[in-house]
Amino acid sequence: MDDLDWLLLGELQADARLSFSELSRRVHLSPPAVAERVRKLEESGVIGGYRAHVDPRHTGRSVVALVTMSCYGPGCVLRHPEMLDSPDIFEVHRVTGGACCVLRVAVATMEDFESLIDRLAAYGTPSSSMVLSSPVPWRPTSP
Repeated sequence: MDDLDWLLLGELQADARLSFSELSRRVHLSPPAVAERVRKLEESGVIGGYRAHVDPRHTGRSVVALVTMSCYGPGCVLRHPEMLDSPDIFEVHRVTGGACCVLRVAVATMEDFESLIDRLAAYGTPSSSMVLSSPVPWRPTSP
C-alpha cells in the first residue's frame, strides 16, 4: 500500500458513500484510476465492506455492555452459532488470557440484559461491564 491508497482509505472511512468522481477530485486522480485502486483494495481484503455505523442507543437499545465469557471445550459459546447469531450480540472477539471471548451486547432494558446473561450462562461463566459512554466509539485505520 502506498500513500495514495492510504489517502483513499481515509476518505472512504470518513464517508463510504462518496462517488468515484468526488473521491477522484479529493485525491487528484481520474475516476477510472480511483475505481481501479478501490477495486484492488476490495479484492485484496483491505476493504472488507461498506456499512452504516448505527448507534444501538438511538434504536431503543439503551443498555450496552461488554460480556466476558469464561468457557472452553465443546460447551464454549464460540461453538454455538445459534447463540452468537442473537440480535442482541453486536460483536464477538476471541481473546487471550483468563477468558475465552468478549461480546459487545445491546438490549432495550435491564430485564432483557438479565435474560441474555441467563442464556449465555448455559455456555460458561459470563462477567459483564456496563458501557457508560464511548469517548472513542470507532476510529479509522491509518498508516
